[in-house]
Amino acid sequence: MPYGACRTVVAVRGVPWWGVIWPAAAPVLLIGGWTVAAGLQPRSFNPVADTISALAAEDATDRWVMTCALLGLGACYVLTALALRPAALPGRLLLTIGGAATILVAANPEPAGSGSLPHTVWAAAAFIALAVWPAVSSGRGPCVPCGLRRAVCVSATVMMAGLLVWFYLELSTGGRDLGLAERVLAGVEAVWPLAVILTCYRSQSRARTPTAGPAGVGLEG
Repeated sequence: MPYGACRTVVAVRGVPWWGVIWPAAAPVLLIGGWTVAAGLQPRSFNPVADTISALAAEDATDRWVMTCALLGLGACYVLTALALRPAALPGRLLLTIGGAATILVAANPEPAGSGSLPHTVWAAAAFIALAVWPAVSSGRGPCVPCGLRRAVCVSATVMMAGLLVWFYLELSTGGRDLGLAERVLAGVEAVWPLAVILTCYRSQSRARTPTAGPAGVGLEG
């Protein structure tokens, strides 16, 4: 695609200036939330074995900390999907679904001493949507940012799907690393939108910078 055409695509489908705020806030809310919330629990709490959901369960100490973090995290995913204009629509829709499901996870905490079907369903929906969205968000052509190239997007989904399988195996077998598996999966899913947004900004910056000719004159192509 000619250079001038790339600049036109960027102008129409570029990430807005506020687009980096929400994906940057997502991992801060998630990791900061589970760190602070875990510090407020009794000494018996084990972050390697115990889940993030346990920090927001009805019998958790100061459960509002993790609940607010999950609500904010879900909102960040939804707002990131709105800002990620260069991504394909199916990917943006799945990211939105992942954010909405995360909000519903917070709205349906685990009861004291037992599981919760609504909580489990929404948690599964969030994890799956956030793992799959990269694979259906890729674009085509020389103007596509690195984070939205097909090979990169599919690789990201394969990696997160592998982490999801690990988490499921820990959950179904009562593994000792259940909390660790969930934190690694959730952390990677929270960081990936930020990585994609940053590659979009880098691509926009390059497209908006005129290529210098022999005499230092910008070439528009």
